[in-house]
Amino acid sequence: MNRVLILPFTGLLLLAAHFLRFGAVWESGACLGLAALLFFRQAWIRLVLLPILGAGTMLWAGHAIDLITLRIGLGQEWYRLATIMAGTGTIIAGGVFSLLSPRGAARYYVSRDTAVPQAILFGASAGLLWLARSRSPFAVLLADRFLPGSGVVEILLLALYGAWIGGKFLNSRASTPRLRSGIWTLFTVVFFSQLALGLLGIPEMFMTGKLHLPVPALILAGPLYRGEGFFMPILFASTLILVGPAWCSHLCYVGALDDRMAKSRKKTAQLGSRSLTRVRWTILWATILLPILLSALHAPLAMVVAITVMFATLSVLVMLTLSRRLGLMVHCTSICPMGLLANLWGRISPWRIQIDSSCTGCGKCSEACRYGALSSSDLARKKTGPTCTLCGDCLPTCPRGHLGYFFPGLSRTRARTVFLVLVLTLHTVFLGVARM
Repeated sequence: MNRVLILPFTGLLLLAAHFLRFGAVWESGACLGLAALLFFRQAWIRLVLLPILGAGTMLWAGHAIDLITLRIGLGQEWYRLATIMAGTGTIIAGGVFSLLSPRGAARYYVSRDTAVPQAILFGASAGLLWLARSRSPFAVLLADRFLPGSGVVEILLLALYGAWIGGKFLNSRASTPRLRSGIWTLFTVVFFSQLALGLLGIPEMFMTGKLHLPVPALILAGPLYRGEGFFMPILFASTLILVGPAWCSHLCYVGALDDRMAKSRKKTAQLGSRSLTRVRWTILWATILLPILLSALHAPLAMVVAITVMFATLSVLVMLTLSRRLGLMVHCTSICPMGLLANLWGRISPWRIQIDSSCTGCGKCSEACRYGALSSSDLARKKTGPTCTLCGDCLPTCPRGHLGYFFPGLSRTRARTVFLVLVLTLHTVFLGVARM
């Protein structure tokens, strides 16, 4: 074993033994998993393990103080215990200094340019999942439902996934559109697989054990009809605040199908007629007013379900026919009421896809945009259309780099990095907790 790894590896093994001694088997397993990470060379791993070993040192010190205080209170000998605990704590703390040393830094050299955002992705994903797990009145993570206590391992695995996929995005600009579609499809498959298993008789796959129809419009219509259950609208609004309209290109559980259908054919048309705009507004108002009316009239539940199923069926048919035929995401840009709300917020959000004044209007980005947000008129006025969802598919198509993410006070490169960290953190968290 490399000498640099001896102290951090031993420290993590000692923490694993500490947890195992108190019956925390899964926490012990997580420590062993972290110890295994030491043998990889990615730079972000070092940045992740430094605070973990630091926290482990503090944990050990607190435990040592409690034990020594107990011994003193009972009038028992405590010097030998203090010596053992101090020596063990020194080993764990030594792991921090070993990783901080020049040799420690030199060992972890892979993808140094993206180490910080990848480490932030790991920490933010793990922190949010831990917060959701600790504050929820029920087991929010699937692992805890089937193997009580194992949620800590699920958190570790999801955080590792977040850091890994973040590296893929940050280190490979040219393949970002394919990566985005891939992880978006992954989220959709996981989401609907859980729904299918729930319907097949495994109620643990539902968030609360109750079934809700997976229709995006119900994010708004459902609470208005029930008069309660505003968690999803609050979650939707929170994501809009953080990443603008990117909900529609990264986090929506049905948008990936529209994306796949649109990309199955070459783009053959542009949207944006006034009649379609009227359709979008009509559907939005219907999504707001109809549930309130049905609730006030105490309409039979069967009627409410039938209306919802008809709208869901229409949405899927639009994806399978119009989106596939035109090469455009017709459902997301012309039917979905939540998409319209996201687009409206996109006009307020500081996040933008910026078009340089030197843009020549060659139209290559327009061919890549399946949201119809880069028409010839949009390029002429050097501003993306209102249906832009910050998907970023257009960026690698520009031969001269005239497109980029924009946020006030940040350079274009830094804005892209911050945006990706935010949206991929949300994606990772959603992958762990989003279900019906």
